[in-house]
Amino acid sequence: MTHELLQKAEEFEKRPMSHMSTSDRVKASREAKSLILSINEIYKKTKDSKLMETMKNITAKKRKIEKRLKGSPLA
Repeated sequence: MTHELLQKAEEFEKRPMSHMSTSDRVKASREAKSLILSINEIYKKTKDSKLMETMKNITAKKRKIEKRLKGSPLA
């Protein structure tokens, strides 16, 4: 199970985020959230540093996606 999860996470990290529609960004953000939560459940049991690094990378990408979704605030 962890191998499959890490494979999905790696695939998500390598996926290009340019030229995405708004609905694609929403889907990617939700996918990132579910991946992070799933990896976190395993991390709680194993305390594997590789899992933590994967979660950090996905979180960074998720923040970029959400930043683009929300847009810059109007003054």
